[in-house]
Amino acid sequence: MVDNPFPWRPLLDGQRSRVIVFDLATGETRVVYETDQAVLEAPNWTLDGEWLLFNRDGELFVIPAAGGEARQIHTGNLRLANNDHVLDPDGAHVYTSQNDGHIYRVGLTGSEEPVRVTDPADGLSARYLHGVSPDGAYLAFIGGPDLATFAPYNIYTFELASGELRQITDSDRRHDGAEYSPDGEWIYFNSERNSERIGHCQLFRMRPDGGQVEQLTYDDRVNWFPHPSPDNSKLAYLSYPPGTNGHPENLPVEVVVTADPLAAQIAHRIELFGGQGTINVPSWSPDSSRIAFVDFPIGQGGDHGLGDSRESR
Repeated sequence: MVDNPFPWRPLLDGQRSRVIVFDLATGETRVVYETDQAVLEAPNWTLDGEWLLFNRDGELFVIPAAGGEARQIHTGNLRLANNDHVLDPDGAHVYTSQNDGHIYRVGLTGSEEPVRVTDPADGLSARYLHGVSPDGAYLAFIGGPDLATFAPYNIYTFELASGELRQITDSDRRHDGAEYSPDGEWIYFNSERNSERIGHCQLFRMRPDGGQVEQLTYDDRVNWFPHPSPDNSKLAYLSYPPGTNGHPENLPVEVVVTADPLAAQIAHRIELFGGQGTINVPSWSPDSSRIAFVDFPIGQGGDHGLGDSRESR
């Protein structure tokens, strides 16, 4: 086991982590897993729709999407998993960012050892994964010279077969959440690139070569981590109160679901207490009917509890 130089974020007094599934058709939220022992973060759906994968204290776990007991994923001597992990389109592996700054490919069955896929000689210290191309050939990640800072990270694509690394943004403004569209034609992301004040992230998309950048949101809220649905008809993202710098934990936030892939019409606003770890990575069910996320309520009554409202714009 490696030494862990990154102590994991603790829960506050009286706080819980809850993995929640939201059904778009009914508007219902269902808690499928809950603990008061550790921070759970960033659920992904497996490709068969049967399991949810999340990280906890540097480890990876899966739980049945219908609810049940958690099972730990074998990661060899890796104990530094953060909340940036994305399923391989082959359905049998997950790519995970570790707090050593590298990305690894991990089997879901426990029958193989993890493999590091990024190159220590690429000039980067931090690599935070958010997207895998639909054909499994490329990763899209956020890279920079320092780990876990407010540095102006940029977006990189990485071809797994050749090891070719390509920087597709070059900015002194923050970029994050780079995720492929289901058809592979776009990379969705959030950025401060057009903002007049630090911390005012909005949503964008661009071509995988970095061209044809389009801004999608223009509101006063601070918007992070856009996730296009597998059928390419909707978008989900995390929305912070105006004036929030970065994507911190323990704030009243919203998970927003739009009725289109360009965020032009909002279908659901799900109010919760969360932020960092709530919905950092692709969180749609394979049939695009549900999303999964984590909230962190305080108190037995579920202070800062869930609420759902609908609106159009």
